[in-house]
Amino acid sequence: MSGTPDWIFGYGSLVWRPAFDFEEAIVGQIGGWRRRFWQGSTDHRGVPGAPGRVATLSPEEDGTCLGMVYRIRARVKEEVYASLDHREKGGYERHIVQVRVEWGRMLRAVTYIATTENKNYLGSATLTEIAAQVRRSSGPSGENLEYVLRLAEWIRANNGEDKEVFELEALLR
Repeated sequence: MSGTPDWIFGYGSLVWRPAFDFEEAIVGQIGGWRRRFWQGSTDHRGVPGAPGRVATLSPEEDGTCLGMVYRIRARVKEEVYASLDHREKGGYERHIVQVRVEWGRMLRAVTYIATTENKNYLGSATLTEIAAQVRRSSGPSGENLEYVLRLAEWIRANNGEDKEVFELEALLR
């Protein structure tokens, strides 16, 4: 794993629940991507046959996405990646992104993005349709509603802006 970055960028539940050992955590932003609720969750915020909707990243030239970037300890790096690979097994793959953090510093990080070919990928829908699905979904990690509301709260607490997350939050409240 020597070529694998020591940084992990999270933009969904990883922002409030990383569940792994890290040395440092910094708020960061990536460009060229936008957070979307296009991934189905049958193992965390939904169940098979009744998936929840969770975040993935969609490439968009003018897009940005606020998240957390974590520096993982070298001695647990392999263990952390194995744990994240398992946590994100429902359709996500590792990607390398450049994360802008304080003072404009750039960090090379791994993030997990759902592929459009994975069996749980739901794709685009109206926010009203997404809200209805979120409202009725629950899984082993809890209510899908909690996922969206906690994400919106985290973005707001970190002075971020995410129109889609905030509009979805308003529909759910």
